[in-house]
Amino acid sequence: MVEAWYMDESGEDQRAPHRQEPHQPVSLGQLRRLGVFHWKLDADNYETDPDLARIRKEKNYSWMDIITIHKDKLPNYQDKIKIFYEEHLHLDDEIRYILEGSGYFDVRDKDDRWIRIFMEKGDMITLPAGIYHRFTLDENNYVKAMRLFVGEPVWTAYNRPADHFPARGQYMQFLAQAAQ
Repeated sequence: MVEAWYMDESGEDQRAPHRQEPHQPVSLGQLRRLGVFHWKLDADNYETDPDLARIRKEKNYSWMDIITIHKDKLPNYQDKIKIFYEEHLHLDDEIRYILEGSGYFDVRDKDDRWIRIFMEKGDMITLPAGIYHRFTLDENNYVKAMRLFVGEPVWTAYNRPADHFPARGQYMQFLAQAAQ
């Protein structure tokens, strides 16, 4: 099961858990109210998993590839890790499915506080277009993930501030409606 919590403000290694003291867990319900959705799937059988096939069909996730983030597998590894950890948003949903390894997605809540989401083998997550977020490996320094898209992939990340994009405005409207 995915685990999430509010992060501390420490500037230590980004790969550390960064749990606040006292610990402030975040529920799946709280994540859903931010537009963040999670599934636990069978990563050992992702090529034939009927649950993944059903989700892909329902959500129209027609394009996919697999990325391995490890110093021996990813060209320009250090630069990529820095880019992934820059706070940014996308104009489309971000969908990731962890096939091996583990890492963290950090998302901003409605009050602009960081929530850390621990992802491990079998976890699939969708982050809505317009949400500020970032990604980092954990202390194991390895993840293999499936990236899914509706249609052709769009890789563009817009670093904060990016409030002028319609996707951000639509996301903020979603948050306002969810709070009512």
